[in-house]
Amino acid sequence: MPQFKIQTPVSASMRDVWAQFDKSLLLKISPPFPKVHIRRFDGCLRGDEVELEIQVFGMKILWTSHITESQETAEKIYFIDEGRIVPFGIQSWKHVHSIISVSEKTCIVEDFVTYQTKFIILDYLLFPMLWGMMLYRKPFYKKYLNHETKSYQ
Repeated sequence: MPQFKIQTPVSASMRDVWAQFDKSLLLKISPPFPKVHIRRFDGCLRGDEVELEIQVFGMKILWTSHITESQETAEKIYFIDEGRIVPFGIQSWKHVHSIISVSEKTCIVEDFVTYQTKFIILDYLLFPMLWGMMLYRKPFYKKYLNHETKSYQ
């Protein structure tokens, strides 16, 4: 099963960063292609649903995830979204979003993704696109979550 992890250091406390994990942040970290429209965003807690409409070459593709787990400790806040309706031939999708405390004023935002399609070749063909979509988030996490550069646009 393909998997990857991307970590982004942020100059803000874990709890300050967690407070920013909302629909607005999801819009800001979504890549320009494919275009993403948020049809439903309940939040980032267990039981919540997120429904995205992805527009690719005039087609509207649905991506629905269910938040299956969420937890907060003194060292880490995380939630897991698992795909219910996932495009591109993906049969299983699990995305662990973690905010890991480093100090009172710094943390790491971590995206850990595992997925699987029906065909191993498709797993490898999709890897660069999916990895790139998550890597795209790094500068936006820094721009919108760092205390020094926080933008309220």
